[in-house]
Amino acid sequence: MRDPLSILTDAFTSFLFGAVETTRLPVRTSTGQAQAVYLPTAAPGLGDSGVIIGREVYSGKGYIYDPFQLYGQQLPAPHWLVLGESGNGKSALEKTYVLRQLRFRDRQVVVLDAQGEDGSGEWNLIAQELGITPIRLDAMAALDHGIRLNPLDPAITTTGQLALLRTIIEVAMGHGLDERSGFALKVAHAYVNDTIVERQPVLMDIVEQLRHPEPESAEAMNVDLDDVRAWGLDVALVLDRLVDGDLRGMFDGPTSIGIDLDAPLIVFDLSHIDRNSIAMPILMAIVGVWLEHTWIRPDRRKRIFLVEEAWHIINSPFVAQLFQRLLKFGRRLGLSFVAVVHHLSDVVDGAAAREASAILKMASTRTIYAQKADEARATGRVLGLPRWAVEIIPTLTPGIAVWDVNGNVQVVKHLVTEAERPLVFTDRAMTENSQASDAADALEAGALPMPADVQAAEWEAEKRAAFMEEQRRLNESSESTVA
Repeated sequence: MRDPLSILTDAFTSFLFGAVETTRLPVRTSTGQAQAVYLPTAAPGLGDSGVIIGREVYSGKGYIYDPFQLYGQQLPAPHWLVLGESGNGKSALEKTYVLRQLRFRDRQVVVLDAQGEDGSGEWNLIAQELGITPIRLDAMAALDHGIRLNPLDPAITTTGQLALLRTIIEVAMGHGLDERSGFALKVAHAYVNDTIVERQPVLMDIVEQLRHPEPESAEAMNVDLDDVRAWGLDVALVLDRLVDGDLRGMFDGPTSIGIDLDAPLIVFDLSHIDRNSIAMPILMAIVGVWLEHTWIRPDRRKRIFLVEEAWHIINSPFVAQLFQRLLKFGRRLGLSFVAVVHHLSDVVDGAAAREASAILKMASTRTIYAQKADEARATGRVLGLPRWAVEIIPTLTPGIAVWDVNGNVQVVKHLVTEAERPLVFTDRAMTENSQASDAADALEAGALPMPADVQAAEWEAEKRAAFMEEQRRLNESSESTVA
């Protein structure tokens, strides 16, 4: 109840100055009810042009990503780094991303498949579904007329051949070539290229020339012929491993005929090579340079180069230097490099820390799946992630990752369609027994018909038709605006 003096004061003030401001009584409510006062907000997306990845966790909006569409607007470079421990969805993300990119006619993908499953690479199912035969690099198969890649292929420039030879030798030796060994290699390579014209030069030609250098090589530098032979001895021994050692057959002959570099998907199956041996970085160096000179062309096609177990590249200074040059093609020739690594500490603390930092800087997109807390903190420091993102990385469940697209950081749940699921599933060895047991129980109970050859063929046709229909719907969705 207001006192008479206040009422009289308000009446006099209103008479002189007009109506006065009224006093509103306070409203009491709960925090749950008060949330309705504030409109829902979410971080902006990356646009509606590209391939569908999944949903942004906090807003539920569709998440679309395409480095070629974003380049120049939100991305300074189209390269992508994928991190995370095994079993959290990295492989499924890569495979669905490639399948969805291939729905665009101007896309082409090369995959270095270093993971093995059931005696073949884990990309084998996808290659089969698309009617593509993987290029299997296997020393035993190469001896029986298997696939060969020639480091001295005429399609590679003379400068590229010499750079590739140096890299192979430096990776195998674990240190750089000194000036004298480098000179012996250079003169041997020059002599082979000048004298062998009726066929493709091969590594054995280089080895023979190193063992038996020409007198002109010594005279040109005013040194003794025996000195030139001694300088090239270590180089010859390293190259001999590719010619007559454990890697024999893959690189010691002309490049195999029939490798289709115009196919939409090219898979190099490295699963038969020991991932922890020195052979793996040598293979990656040879394949990388060979692709640089034979695959990448200025034809306005958008190319994706995806490398599994990429720490073999980033952790070797000599191979990393080659791939740094390859990454620079991204702006000029439309190449997106995708590197898949389990732990960032595998590379930033390794022998190629400087080269690794340069490659990481070129990757404007970073996707981080679940990691342990200490690893997440280290990753956050190197990549410059916000504190909230670092804190949630250890709590992420499989299929959910932190996406950092040039500073636009969001949490995204990757979605896999039913048609894609059997193609991206990579742990069949752990689950097939239980699936077979369930099927046997169902047959015994009469819930399933007895299998027959005709029924198997019909099921395979139905699966293929469902896959194509699902891909068609996915493509239509990716071309429409996702709210």
